[in-house]
Amino acid sequence: MEGWSKKKGEETDMAQFLEKNRRYRKVGDCLVFYLAEELDHHAAERFREISDSLIEKEQIKNIVFDFTGVKFMDSSGIGMLMGRYKKVMFSGGRAAVAGVGEVVDRIFLLSGLYKILEKYETTEEALENMQK
Repeated sequence: MEGWSKKKGEETDMAQFLEKNRRYRKVGDCLVFYLAEELDHHAAERFREISDSLIEKEQIKNIVFDFTGVKFMDSSGIGMLMGRYKKVMFSGGRAAVAGVGEVVDRIFLLSGLYKILEKYETTEEALENMQK
């Protein structure tokens, strides 16, 4: 993620960076992440760290990943999504994706991620359905 590099003890700084740059927001018990252009190994690791921390600290039940700006995702991104799904599922929550483009949609279909992740056209639609 541009503009942030992790050093020892900087988890809070990343959370502040993400919030300041509107990379995530909390709506009720739902956490929405706005992903960057590429969800590669480096980005997936950073999102994994901060999302795990936020899920625990903020008592998050549901999580939505907004893929509107994502043009590339590798297997690290798939692993990150599966891990966050497991994390919220164990607490009775759900995970969803929104704004998925054609390239990433194909990856989701081939990998079987749509069997565990709910798909919505927009983040607002996801939030509406997940807060029912």
